[in-house]
Parts: sequence; structure tokens; C-alpha cells
Amino acid sequence: MEKFKAFLKRKDIEISVKRYAIDALGAMAQGLFCSLLIGTIINTLGTQLHVAALTTPVATVAGVQYTVGGLATAMSGPAMAVAIGYALHCPPLVLFSLITVGFASNALGGAGGPLAVLFVAIVAAEVGKAVSKETKVDILVTPLVTIAVGVLLSAWWAPALGTAAMKVGDLVMWATELQPFLMGIVVSVVIGVALTLPISSAAICAALGLTGLAGGAAVAGCCAQMVGFAVMSFKENRWGGLISQGIGTSMLQMGNIVKNPRIWIAPTLTSAITGPLATCFFRLKMDGTPVASGMGTCGLVGQIGVYTGWINDIAAGTKTSVTAFDWAGLILICFVLPAVLAPLFNNIGRRLGWVKDGDLTLR
Repeated sequence: MEKFKAFLKRKDIEISVKRYAIDALGAMAQGLFCSLLIGTIINTLGTQLHVAALTTPVATVAGVQYTVGGLATAMSGPAMAVAIGYALHCPPLVLFSLITVGFASNALGGAGGPLAVLFVAIVAAEVGKAVSKETKVDILVTPLVTIAVGVLLSAWWAPALGTAAMKVGDLVMWATELQPFLMGIVVSVVIGVALTLPISSAAICAALGLTGLAGGAAVAGCCAQMVGFAVMSFKENRWGGLISQGIGTSMLQMGNIVKNPRIWIAPTLTSAITGPLATCFFRLKMDGTPVASGMGTCGLVGQIGVYTGWINDIAAGTKTSVTAFDWAGLILICFVLPAVLAPLFNNIGRRLGWVKDGDLTLR
């Protein structure tokens, strides 16, 4: 057993929640951002601004035409797998081999592909690391083992994982349509908390395929955390903190939350209010790409996702136009209400002695 532990340590194989549920999951979200999300944004810009270079096909593969954004979107599987491999400290031959693994697991996982990529890429990466540089023909053995394990597991696991992820996502979306008030609170709070924790809310939403009203509630929860923390900590962090948290990530407050968990009450209460408002009153839906549901105001991706959904619905004939009420709902839920409610709740916390000066200072 000691020899085995020494081998794992030498290979930098750390079987832990942090390595897999935090590092790998967070990296997977970055891979999604650099492929699927960026591709969606490019397509949206091209369509709405009538930029021919972005709407004209630039490549044809197996009879399928791809625009610039389409090519980025098509590479989401490889991008996620390589990002996971990077987080797991894979050596080059393993890292590059994960391109094939990511493509296979994402394709075979169907709509729930991201979850399949997460599981398959982790196992393939760790097995690849285990055999890396153990033979004199490493350049053959390492890619062969990594790809073989990854593709075989993709064929075995990916369809089931993808189906399971989508069924869970469908259940959440069905429940939100059935009980928009209660589920609006639950989804908004849970996804918002996940965004601030050192895990990836975007990857969770992508893995579950969270769209529709549930996606709108997720957007509300993420915005409540990001805009809420940004505005209520303005006194301590000024403009730099407003920008870094407001369009960056509220995860920057995690160190302060560990020291004083009560600073988390204000944005979480805010999400419990904006979530049901989004689902019951404004009927805010995320009909764009699921990963945008868990991005909030990060790079305004959540808002771009909602807008993209509107355009898609108009193109499909299920929506006639984007109304003033649509815009009012998006602006109020994502920006105005979090900027008002979170500081209000935080001031109550200050009066109760739960929050003190300096508790929200970014260091």
C-alpha cells in the first residue's frame, strides 16, 4: 500500500474532492467558455450586427458548413477535456491525447455531453499520467493508453451519463414550470451559491442542460451573488472591486466568507427574492446555451444568453418580438434588484453586528 501511495504521489495523482469537484470542474467551465460560449457570442454578434465574415461558412466538414462561431462551438468537447487535463497537471502527451477523448465523450454523451466529458476525461487523464514515461516508447504507449481508455469509456459510460444528466435537468425544468415560485427560490439560491463557491455553476448548468424557466432562475441567482457582492462591498473595494466581482466573479469573496459566513446572507436572500420574481412575474427564460445559465453577469454572458434565446425563439416562431417588458425583466432581475436588495440586507446585518467594516475587503 505504501508503494502504491508513493507511486500516486510521484505521478501527481491526487484522488480528492478538491482535485476533481473543484479544480477539474472549474477548468471544464473555462473550456466551455472558450469554445461553446465564445462560439455562441460570435454567432450572435454576426447575426445581430450583420457581419458577413461571422455569418458566412468558412469550412465544410463531412457536408456540414461551419461559421467561425460554429467551429468554436464544435470544439467544446476537446476544449473541456484539455482544460480538465490541464487542471489535473497532465504531461504533454496525455494532455494532447485528451483532445480525442473529449470529442468522443461529448459526441456520445449527446445533450448531456459535458457531464460525460467530466467523468471520462478525469479517468483517462489519470490513467495516462500513470503510464506516462514508464516505458522507453512513451511517445507510443502514453497516447495509445490515454485514447484507448478514453474512447472505450466514452462508448461505455457517455450515453448513460448524458441521458442521466438530461433527465435530472428535465426534472428540474419540469418542476420549475410546475412550481415556479418554490423552484424559483431553490434553483436561484443553489446555483447562485455554487457560483460563489470554488466550484463551477456554469459547468453544473451545462451538464444538466438547464434552460427555460429554470435557466432564468439560475441567471437570477448568479446575478444576485455577483452584483450583490460588488455593490455592497463598494465602500471597501471601490471601482476595482465593483468590476472584478460584478463582471468577473463573486468567488473573490470566498476567503472573507470563510472568516465570516454572515456576509453571505445578503446576496443569498437577494437570490431567494429575484429567483421567484424571474420565474413567476417576468417569466425570464434562458433559451440560449445552458452554460450561460450559470454565468450570471460574468462578461455579461448570462444576459447575452437570454438575448440569444429571444432571437432563437423569434426565428422558431414561438416568440413574435422582444418587448419592453422582456428588457425590463432582464435589467431588473440581473442588475437593479441585486444592486438595491443586497446592500439593504447587508446594512441590516451591520446594524445587528453581524457584518463589520473590512469584512468585505478583497485582499
